[in-house]
Amino acid sequence: MGGVIAAAAGVPAALYLLVKPKNKNSGEWVEVAELDQLRAGQPEEIVYNRKRTDGWRRVDEKTSTWLVRTETDAVIAYNPACTHLGCAYHWDAVGNAGAGQFECPCHGSAFSMEGKVIAGPAPRPLDRYLARIDGGKVLINPETRSV
Repeated sequence: MGGVIAAAAGVPAALYLLVKPKNKNSGEWVEVAELDQLRAGQPEEIVYNRKRTDGWRRVDEKTSTWLVRTETDAVIAYNPACTHLGCAYHWDAVGNAGAGQFECPCHGSAFSMEGKVIAGPAPRPLDRYLARIDGGKVLINPETRSV
C-alpha cells in the first residue's frame, strides 16, 4: 500500500520536474507600432503589451523595445536592457560627437544606432529582436533574438 501511495505522489512530481513546458511564445509576433509614426534615423522607445509564458503560467505584461527605422523603411528592434548588467538605457541625440548614441546610466556603456559597443564595460552589441513590417504595422518577436 505504501508503494502505491508513493507512486501516486511521485509520478506527478517527477513529471513536473522532468518535463519542460512548451514555450508557446516562440512563434508569436506582437504588433508594437505603425511604421508611419517612426522617423528614419530617430530611435524611439515603444511601450507595448504582450503575453508571455513564465514556466507553467501565462503572464500579461507591459514592456518596451527600442525601434530604429532605417532609410530603406526597414526596422531594427532592440531589447531595452544593456548587455552589461541589464540596466535600462536611453537615447542621447547629441552623444558621440553629435551622431547620437544609446547610453546606459549604470556603468557608462554606450552603443551606436546600429547597436555596436562604442564605450564601456558592455561585452557585446545590443540584443535585437526579429522585426518585420506587415501592412504598415511593425511587428516584433520578443522571444527570438536576431544577430
